[in-house]
Amino acid sequence: MTALETAGERAGEKLRDEMQALGRAARAAAAIVARATPAQRSDALNYAADAIRATRSAILDANRRDLQAARDKRLSAGMIDRLMLDDKRVEAMASGLAEVAALPDPIGTVLADWTRPNGLRIQRVRVPLGVIGIIYESRPNVTADAGGLCIRSGNAAILRGGSESFHSSRAIVAAIENGLERAGLPRAAVQLVPTTDRAAVGHMLAMNDLIDVIVPRGGRALIERVQTESRLPVIAHLEGVCHVYLDRAADPAKARQIVLNAKMRRTGVCGAAETLLVDRAVAGELLPPILADLHAAGCEIRGDEAVRAFDRNARAATEQDWYAEYLDAILAVKVVDGLDAAIRHVNHYGSHHTDAIVTEEKAAAETFLNEVDSAIVLLNASTQFADGGEFGMGAEIGISTGRLPPRGPIGAEQLTSFKYVVRGDGQVRP
Repeated sequence: MTALETAGERAGEKLRDEMQALGRAARAAAAIVARATPAQRSDALNYAADAIRATRSAILDANRRDLQAARDKRLSAGMIDRLMLDDKRVEAMASGLAEVAALPDPIGTVLADWTRPNGLRIQRVRVPLGVIGIIYESRPNVTADAGGLCIRSGNAAILRGGSESFHSSRAIVAAIENGLERAGLPRAAVQLVPTTDRAAVGHMLAMNDLIDVIVPRGGRALIERVQTESRLPVIAHLEGVCHVYLDRAADPAKARQIVLNAKMRRTGVCGAAETLLVDRAVAGELLPPILADLHAAGCEIRGDEAVRAFDRNARAATEQDWYAEYLDAILAVKVVDGLDAAIRHVNHYGSHHTDAIVTEEKAAAETFLNEVDSAIVLLNASTQFADGGEFGMGAEIGISTGRLPPRGPIGAEQLTSFKYVVRGDGQVRP
């Protein structure tokens, strides 16, 4: 073995040992957080919110380091927007933690209660999952959301953020640790993997004795790697290939404002619309002003032949465009032959994340809402509402796009399991 190979092996062993130490600390912390009172968990979150506000300058300084590195790597405008923090976004993180603190504590909630003929009383009671490993890319606010939701749900968290947001996430975790300590809870309840080495992900996926579930949030490559390599249960947040469908009974004013907001409010979020579908019967009426709005906002249009007949500036869409999550000011636009064709397109090309219909016809709305196989379906509203905070959850770790629960926004309640508590009075089974 060469000296270089020996050094590499030692580095690998060191990283493995560091990850194991993180796991052991998280396991011990999880037991303490689970036993804490609801008030103590709320205090930790409120103190963490205070610490984020108090260290705003340090967080923004750390974020500037990440942004400069991102620009040096020539990351896309959409990726830089996801990465960027400002005063408003820092305050949103703090407010989100405070909102999570104010939510009902899910731990110990009795989900069902019944008594059998033999006198046994059976209750189904909500309990924490334990240690949650969360792997995510770019957006530093996920650090605050994930840490806060794990505390609220009585869990411990091991966070592996993207290398692009490493300095920002480290500053945010320091604030959360401060909140935990002030509330008398272990700092190890929320830990950030202290390296950008991608091998750390592989170690997390094999730590089935120390981590109970993995939550990946990112692009298709990350999700596929986690689902392939993980020895642990996975709650996957896949990419957001989100659609807006304008039905023949769409209100033109609603259609116009919803499409512009769904695409351009923030192009780098997973709930941003990536494809617009329009019923052929109303394309001539609806599309020209909508396309003009999008162009004026700086959006590139990639359209089929019918769309390009309305818009000389539209580029020709390829088959790959219908699958694309741009996370940028680009929108694929297609004219379809009615509601059934729209539903077929969404179910075939979409990622089962978030899809919307704009219509004033109740039957069309109900058909779309019932038949589109996505975690979130909306009527006459922007896809940008695909967010746990907008659902009243305070925050979210991501949007689970699988069919098994939990599905949709992952808030504190979705980070729990349950157990059966059975109370008897000497009963024995005959």
